[in-house]
Amino acid sequence: MSVRTRKTLITALALTGGLTLAAVTPALAGTAASHTPRTAAVAQGDPRNVTQHVADFYGAYVDAVWATDDKSAGDAAKALRAFYLSAAAQKKVAAFEKKEHADGILFAQNVPVKWSVAYTGSGAGHATSRVTLTWSGGKHPEVSRIDVQSDLKTLKITDLKPVR
Repeated sequence: MSVRTRKTLITALALTGGLTLAAVTPALAGTAASHTPRTAAVAQGDPRNVTQHVADFYGAYVDAVWATDDKSAGDAAKALRAFYLSAAAQKKVAAFEKKEHADGILFAQNVPVKWSVAYTGSGAGHATSRVTLTWSGGKHPEVSRIDVQSDLKTLKITDLKPVR
């Protein structure tokens, strides 16, 4: 076997081994799971931003109600409501839940798989954010929207209304 043939064979083996390792490593590390991002994601926030405040609330609240197997999740959801919602909004949510037998934050009996929050305007000391809840996956996912009003001074959520 010539030197050139041996070098070609060794190079081919090295490339094959490297490519195999590159293909197997993510699977071994668990990055192929659906809950792990495929790219590096950066999360950030600003506690002074009213829309960010609503996004923080919905993110934590959805996590808490999603975690049905965690005994502390119910207490966490209650604590989040107490922290993020004004007293009047808490009463309104409780009245909705008593009447409709559904979650008054999500306006539903189940939990969304995704959520997003966008600023839609402000005036008279309040800001409005539109929360979009995604309930299913696929090409045509089911979504619902909620307009969330917040006090600009306290950042507390003062009203929630489903968008029809």
